[in-house]
Amino acid sequence: MSLPRVLPLGDAAATVELGESLDPETNARVRALDRALAERPCSGFRETVPTHRSLLVVYDPGAVRFDDLRRELVGRARQAAASVPEGRRHDVPTVYGGENGPDLAEVARAREMSEAEAIRLHASREYTVFMLGFTPGFAYLGLLAKALETPRRPTPRVRVPAGTVAIAGRQTAIYPVASAGGWSLLGRTSRRLFDPYRADPALLAPGDRVRFVPVPELPPPDPPPTPPAAAGPFALEVLQPGLLSTVQDGGRTGHRRCGVTAAGPMDARALRAANRAVGNAGDAAAIECTITGPTLLFLAPTRLAVAGADLGAVLDRADLGPLPLPLGAAVLARPGNVLRFLGRRSGCRAYVAMQGGIDVPLVLGARATDLRGGFGGMLGRALTTGDRLALGSPTGAAGVDSHADSHTRAATVRVVLGPQDDHLGTDSVALFLGTTWRVGQTSDRVACRLEGPPLHHRGPAEILSDGMVPGSIQVPPDGGPIVMMADAPTTGGYPKLATVVSADLTTLAQLVPGEGEVRFEAVSVEDAQG
Repeated sequence: MSLPRVLPLGDAAATVELGESLDPETNARVRALDRALAERPCSGFRETVPTHRSLLVVYDPGAVRFDDLRRELVGRARQAAASVPEGRRHDVPTVYGGENGPDLAEVARAREMSEAEAIRLHASREYTVFMLGFTPGFAYLGLLAKALETPRRPTPRVRVPAGTVAIAGRQTAIYPVASAGGWSLLGRTSRRLFDPYRADPALLAPGDRVRFVPVPELPPPDPPPTPPAAAGPFALEVLQPGLLSTVQDGGRTGHRRCGVTAAGPMDARALRAANRAVGNAGDAAAIECTITGPTLLFLAPTRLAVAGADLGAVLDRADLGPLPLPLGAAVLARPGNVLRFLGRRSGCRAYVAMQGGIDVPLVLGARATDLRGGFGGMLGRALTTGDRLALGSPTGAAGVDSHADSHTRAATVRVVLGPQDDHLGTDSVALFLGTTWRVGQTSDRVACRLEGPPLHHRGPAEILSDGMVPGSIQVPPDGGPIVMMADAPTTGGYPKLATVVSADLTTLAQLVPGEGEVRFEAVSVEDAQG
């Protein structure tokens, strides 16, 4: 295989492969190219995600075609320096073992050493940050002493506490936030690895150096994050939240490199239609409703519109009775009016836009709710009963969007094959494209989990974690394809068979879990870009 190799990741991203193994030299080349693009961006540049052996480049397909970008990136990769300046040095106080490191004893026994020797081996090295991903601020550090190399646990824990120091394979890491995890837990630190309200949200960056310092007890924790104050006066109150209702705008850009996903709408086209109907910018903050909508009491005169799924929206008016709301039509709600949803008729996700947009604080440049990271929107969570929301100032006249909200139980979605379709072989690719897949009941904002015949890997079912975008289709060891959606991690360790074309993600977002069916059609990246 000739390196560097530039492969499409759908119609708006590319993966630049600079090696095949987990080693400091390859990772240094990745960081060198990343630095070169930061200093002199390539055509259509939006952002990058440096990973173990490759660099994800997100770009604007309206500004550059893939073939032109590929030639430019190959040339830039060959010209990039072979080394980069050393990163910052971090000492991480760590309490090992006991309740803070419940797997230390097991790891030591399996490696035929004492717990003290395991601690010494782990703490005696200076580690390099290879990449960030999985969750916001999660840094992959390497390399472990060979005597400590430990496979992932066969059954991941449901919850690993924030600050936990862990190992897996040849790497070590610190969990920045409480999350599920399959690594072996050796200890814990009180350092805060991620704070979305800091100018530089992630404590660690690729190329930084980390040393773990054993201590008998943890020093006081870093100060907790301080979210911005809520706006006011309030224009509406949540009486009932619905199944899952969140504040979403167009999403975040520029922070994928520290593990922060874009979040934002599952159906960007419907968000844009609702916003345009009330005179907002297309990416203004609105409420995304899933399957069952919320019940909202208006406290001030408010112009609103609903687009996307038809969930049976009506505006209850004490003086005039209930008013059914056609999708995409603006209506004026007066104080005391109540918006409610009678039941789903078609589609999965509706968007309620209000003139001026929902005025929640900007976090990392956006108002979107990041449920996994726990920030944005209403303090990083779904709406709940009693929440009150303010609106911004009107910005323009209402318009009409060309989007027609038409949703069925079955759909055909276009994909660009790769970048790791060769890990599955032609039979599995043909099976993937020839199957009508059911959208699994557990599908959510993170992933659309497909149900159907298992796909088979040609070799190992795991790869070195590399960059992903919404629409990336991973195939885990069980062979069930998983389509990454708006809240998906920025990196993943399973082969990516294909990537959904950006414009078709809206179609996938409107298929109801447990009911929707989808087929996939392979197209070239040139056809996907139009």
